[in-house]
Amino acid sequence: MASSIRASTMLQSPSIGLQSVARRSFATLPRARPSTSFVNASRLQQSSRRGYADIKPVEPVKPRRKFRTLRWMWRATYLSLIGGVAYMGYGIYELRHPMEQPIPDPNKQNLVILGTGWGAVSLLKKLNTENYNVIVVSPRNYFLFTPLLPSCTTGTIEHRSIMEPIRSILRHKKAAVTFYEAEASHIDPVRKTVSIADNSEIKGTSAKTEVSYDKLVIAVGAENATFGIQGVTEHSCFLKEVGDAQRIRTKIMDCIETATFKDQSPEEIKRLLHMVVVGGGPTGVEFAGELQDFFDQDIRKWVPEISDKFKVTLIEALPNVLPSFSKQLIEYTESTFKEEKITIMTKTAVKKVTENTVEAEETGPDGKKTTTILPYGLLVWATGNAVRPIVRDLMSQIPAQKDSRRGLAVNEYLAVQGTSDIWATGDCAVAGYAPTAQVAAQEGAFLARLFNTMAKTEHLENRIDELSTSLNVTRTDAPVVATELEDLQKSLRRIKDIKPFHYSHQGSLAYIGSDRAVADVTWFNGNFASGGSLTYLFWRSAYLSMCFSTRNRVLVVVDWLKSKAFGRDVSRE
Repeated sequence: MASSIRASTMLQSPSIGLQSVARRSFATLPRARPSTSFVNASRLQQSSRRGYADIKPVEPVKPRRKFRTLRWMWRATYLSLIGGVAYMGYGIYELRHPMEQPIPDPNKQNLVILGTGWGAVSLLKKLNTENYNVIVVSPRNYFLFTPLLPSCTTGTIEHRSIMEPIRSILRHKKAAVTFYEAEASHIDPVRKTVSIADNSEIKGTSAKTEVSYDKLVIAVGAENATFGIQGVTEHSCFLKEVGDAQRIRTKIMDCIETATFKDQSPEEIKRLLHMVVVGGGPTGVEFAGELQDFFDQDIRKWVPEISDKFKVTLIEALPNVLPSFSKQLIEYTESTFKEEKITIMTKTAVKKVTENTVEAEETGPDGKKTTTILPYGLLVWATGNAVRPIVRDLMSQIPAQKDSRRGLAVNEYLAVQGTSDIWATGDCAVAGYAPTAQVAAQEGAFLARLFNTMAKTEHLENRIDELSTSLNVTRTDAPVVATELEDLQKSLRRIKDIKPFHYSHQGSLAYIGSDRAVADVTWFNGNFASGGSLTYLFWRSAYLSMCFSTRNRVLVVVDWLKSKAFGRDVSRE
């Protein structure tokens, strides 16, 4: 019976049965000594089993912090590039696709703006043209970015890259603006008219006419001051307009080509290659630096036979150049010019200019004055401003302006003293600030806010008069009207509270040659002064951001890349 149970159990669990049989069979056999290979394999298997059990799981290695930083920097870089390209594309699309403009309402006031310089364009940029019939009068139909004009004299930048057509600016305003390319010759403050004349080569049947105004902004700038020195107007080149830069560029190449003419005398070669710059302000300093760069980086390669004859001299009547900069930057500029072999003559006043020479009087440290005759091939006059004829004519009509000499005296709101409904901005106005582009731009922006405010004020006053007249006569909702009147009067007081103009100096920049620049920038409550190659990059980026449109920025960058890769153009025209 027991054997049958065991047999059935073994049949039900064959694996168990076989194992037990195997154990009994091995137990009955004599034990053999295990082979060495078997023992080693067994021990290796056991040790490896213990090793895997004891070793902790390997954690993933974290990337180093510096690699994470580089990865984020790379991501930020290409995201910035994508954003920059998108912004540029939007700017180009917006420039090429202006919106439709409503026709000016003849019932609105006429706002006449004379000029297309920094003050006028800053005013137009922020002015709401829907509030007025805006009329712009200027002999040039473009805005010129004057800080980069010295670069045009040597071909570093082409002149059209820093010009923005005024019609492109006006076409992007909310309401249409009328533009006349004409010279304003006379202002009648009594009749409120401006006489204008077409001075272009092609004239129609109407070459002279008048424009009436309700409000007038004079932003005609200033002309070059010669201080009555004999020969300056006849023999020197100025640096205010595009034509001046083109004339200088042509004359530079004329001097170089004439100096290499066959059998030219050594004295004449020395004279032709002596470039004299009068004026130690930013314009004169930047032009001197650009001129030296042009010779060192380009002319020296193509015309090596005159490489030791070229010379640049900078004349300044004050004790130092760049008088608006800090002392350390002045010293840095003078030392840089010394390295570049640019001669600086300070405390030197020009007395007379002839076709080939400059007569200058230099004051020594002991106060003794000596006269020097400087032969020159090119003379650039980059100092001083003078009043334009139209401004002088208006000043002669206003008794309150009889003591003003440098331009139209204005009050704290830039209104011309002694007149009504006339404002002035930029170099033609005397507001107590230096005649710079930065001042003119801020003055123009202030006038835009002022005119926008006046338009809102007039609208609110008309509405208040309308409600006040009918409040107790025809209106049945007097409490509601009274509440609206109170709100309108509060808004009117808030809008009328516009503060006088206050100039905020953002700093001064100047290029000094050899890929170096100086910057005297306002930083919180103080100034930050620096000079060198990094400042040169800051100078370029700052001027690039100040360009009027995306078109200007793209063209300027392309010109910089062209001149760096292929050099400046040395052709005469």
